[in-house]
Amino acid sequence: MLTTTLSDFRKDIKRYLDKVTQNFETLIINRGKDSGVVIMSLDEYNSLSATHHELTSKTNEERLDSAVSKFKDKRSFEKDLLD
Repeated sequence: MLTTTLSDFRKDIKRYLDKVTQNFETLIINRGKDSGVVIMSLDEYNSLSATHHELTSKTNEERLDSAVSKFKDKRSFEKDLLD
């Protein structure tokens, strides 16, 4: 996670945006007392939105929790995909 001030961000916008998009970094721009802005890549935002969507459904959340438990308890298995 990167942090900067608005003033420094303005001075070098391209470098900061390149770091965010190329390295999947999150940038926090401090704007004073208890105020700030978060910048993230579009790919990171889409991933976060998809995760949020999946977890808003109780059924999906339970299914995911079950899959994680099976994996941790070594009750999962690999299958070859069909061509």
